[in-house]
Order: sequence, then structure tokens, then C-alpha cells
Amino acid sequence: MKKNQKYLIILLIFILFTIPTFPSIHSDPIDIDPLVDISITIDILKIRSLEHNDPQLDFKEIIDEDSNPDFYIVVDITTINGSIAVNRQYISDIFWNTKYIYDTPYSLTINVPDESEIVDIVIQLWDAADGGMKNDRLCDISPDAGNDDDAYDVEITYNLRTGRWSGDDALKDASGYGRLNGCDDGTIYTLDRDCELWFTITQNDYDNDLIPYYMENEVYGTNPMVDDSDLDIDNDEIPTWWEWKYDYDPTVWDDHSVDIDNDGLTTLHEYKTSQWFSDPYTRDLFLELDQMEEGPNNMISEFPNGAKELLYTAYDRQNVVYHLDDGTWIGETGSEYIPFDPVTDFSELRQIYTDYFLHGDENNPRREIFHYGVLIYRSNMVQGMAFGPNRFQISAGLLEKIQIEEKGFDRDVSYASCYMHETGHTLGFNPIPGHGKWGWLLRLTLPLYKSCMSYGWMYRMVDYSDGSRPHLGPFIGDYDDWERMDLTYFLKNW
Repeated sequence: MKKNQKYLIILLIFILFTIPTFPSIHSDPIDIDPLVDISITIDILKIRSLEHNDPQLDFKEIIDEDSNPDFYIVVDITTINGSIAVNRQYISDIFWNTKYIYDTPYSLTINVPDESEIVDIVIQLWDAADGGMKNDRLCDISPDAGNDDDAYDVEITYNLRTGRWSGDDALKDASGYGRLNGCDDGTIYTLDRDCELWFTITQNDYDNDLIPYYMENEVYGTNPMVDDSDLDIDNDEIPTWWEWKYDYDPTVWDDHSVDIDNDGLTTLHEYKTSQWFSDPYTRDLFLELDQMEEGPNNMISEFPNGAKELLYTAYDRQNVVYHLDDGTWIGETGSEYIPFDPVTDFSELRQIYTDYFLHGDENNPRREIFHYGVLIYRSNMVQGMAFGPNRFQISAGLLEKIQIEEKGFDRDVSYASCYMHETGHTLGFNPIPGHGKWGWLLRLTLPLYKSCMSYGWMYRMVDYSDGSRPHLGPFIGDYDDWERMDLTYFLKNW
């Protein structure tokens, strides 16, 4: 009997130590960040209507026929609490009668479960009903094609471990990380209320460097209790926070002299311009606008704000993200007012470039990033001209004269079209149909190349041609300017 009991005890011990055990469903869950109670913050940074008058197809997109758009934002958040999905909805105030909204118009912070790494987020942009409209209408900020809500809103998944998101907006996508573009679905000439929306998502952490506990503790081996976001651990000239955001390893040296997206900016330049929302995987176009001080008798050289917005829309909807330093930027700006000159000649233009763009330094680092477009009062030659691979002028006095002498010209369109035309000369377009004395005649007789680069369309449209019409030869056929654009051209012939 005792012998049997002994064998029974040995058998029980064997079973106890050899049969695998499984955690109880009631065991304590893993805390993704044991140092803080996690909350995420969603900041809507800016909203822009992409309404545009398109001579390409004699097409005009309007979001709201009764007024400018009346935008508001809806955000749906879904989290898993235990085994239960919890959905919460947040709605912003209405921004009545405005196309362009800047300076973080909407922000919300939500406490989320610390045990579930995934947060599902849906962002919608609406135009509120007013005037003759009976119903609110969803605006298109999605890369998806179609007519249902999913083709207009944006569905993303945020990961609490990495601090990054994926889905309808993701790192290395066409429009940029944290930037939504309703034209990404290929419906640029379709009435679907296209808009662009910039946003960011962050989470709190103990050291307030915004890099999640998991990435510091488990991946990088940095201290999650010490803010090391501005340290350059790997000595490659770019700090930890930027390399984490764009999925580099901040502990491993990278060659940041490369230009991943072929926009003329190296990765190091992309970091240095990150305060202005550049993206290393999306094409950026930077310009410095200098303007001339007012002269006697109301001789004004001032670039209209409406013209600036037309330029942003033209480039942004094609995912050439436009950055115009006009002196209003928060932080470092190079834009200045230059002394009034009633008539500026070529040698004076060169001096303006040297004094107000290069500031006497031929190796000024802005030369590696910015194109230079100066607005003078009057040129002794033409309304606008390029005077180098990265620089050009347009003349306010002559543009204002056009408004008086040529009926039917829109002032904002004329300024924006002229500035876009001259910018095109710093983008390597060649050949350019209609870029000659009889350009206006080509517009009337064979309007294939619909681009502000053609004198026939200059002052009438703010766009480059899309190559959708027949190509009959080098100087009479159509070209896809957006495809043949060389964003590195401004770096040549330094």
C-alpha cells in the first residue's frame, strides 16, 4: 500500500511539472506602458478645399454652391476593453463659410485601454447644409474610389507600441504621412468634393518625448524615463524623434545625403524643413517669396492671398506639396520686403538675389532647398522672367496693367498663373508649346497643350497640362507636365 502511494506521488509530481500550463483568462493583462495611463491626441492641423477651375476639361469643382464650404470633422474611435469593443464619436464645431482652415482647428485627447495595442480611428470631413441644401455632405479625403462613405472617409489603425499608424494613410504613401488628399483616388476631374486634411496622432509618455515606452525599452534600448528625442545617438546628423517617426533606426547610422523621393531635397534637408511639414517620401517644392515695399502714388507690389491659395491647390492636389515662404511662417523665415524701385533691370535683379536670398553667401544653405521668386514693381523687360535655374521675377505693375487693359481677367488667377509659369522654368520643362510670340494663336486654333507655361493660357489658368490630349509634335502637341517635371533642376548650374 505504501509502495503504491509512493508511486502515486511520483506520478503526480511528474504530471505537475511536464504538462504545459496556460494563463487564466482572469490573469493580469500586459500594460503596454507601465509608467503612464495612456491617452492619444488627434490634432487636425489644417483643412483645405481643393476646389479648382479646370480648363483641362472645362470643368469647375465646387463643394458648396451657396457659400464657401461649412466644414466640420467627425472622428470615430474604437478600442478593445477586455473583450468588448468600445466605440466613441467626436464632432467638431462647424467652421462656417471658409475654404481654408489653419492653425490646428480641432484637437481631441482620449484615454484608451493600456492593455490593447490597437486603436481604430475613422476621420470624416463634412460640409454642413446651408442655403438650398437639405443634407450635410461628406467630403472626399480618401485614397479609395467609389461612392459609399468608405470611399470618402479615412480609416486608420494606430499602434500604441510603435506610435505609428497605417491604413488609408500610412508612411510612404502618395500624399505623405499625416496628409490626406481626396484626389488620390484618381478622380481629380470628378465632382466629389475633394479636400486635403493634415493631422497627427500622438500619445503621452513619461519623458514627454512622444516616443512610446515599447519602442524605447524594447526596440531602441533608450531610457523611457529620459527625454532623448533631440539626441543624435548614431551621429548621422538627424535626431531620434525624426528617425523614429519615419521608421529609421536612431541607433544605427544612415546615409542621409540621399534623395529618396527625387524632389531635390536630401533626407537631411527633409529633416531641416520638417517644421514646415516636409516628408522624405513625398515630393516637396519650397519657394521663397520676397516682395517690394510700397512706392509713391500707391505703387504697390503685394502678392494676393487668394493667388497663394490657388497655387497651393494646383500643386497639392498633384501631391507636389507646395511650401511658399511669404513671411507668415511660424519660426524661421527668409522672406523679406526689399526697397522700392520703380523700374528694375537685369543687373539689379541679380543684386536682389545676392542680397536678399543668398545674403552675400554663395553657399547659403537655403540655396539647396528653396527656389526664389521675387515680386518687383516693374521690370524694364517683361512681366515675368527666369534669370537663373532657381530664380525668377514677376512684376506687379505690369500685372495690374493687364487687369485694366484686358477685360475678364481674374486678378488672383493672373498673379498665380504668372508665378506658376515662371516657377515652371525652374522645373526643367522643355519643349514648351506656345511659348513664343504666337502662343495666343495656338490656344485659339489648336488648344492641345493646356498649361500656364503656354503664353496662350498664361493669366487664364493655374495649372500645368496633364498630357490627356494628342501629342502631334514637339511644339504643337500635349505634354504631361506633372510627369516630366524635374524637381532637381533648380540645383543645376549653381
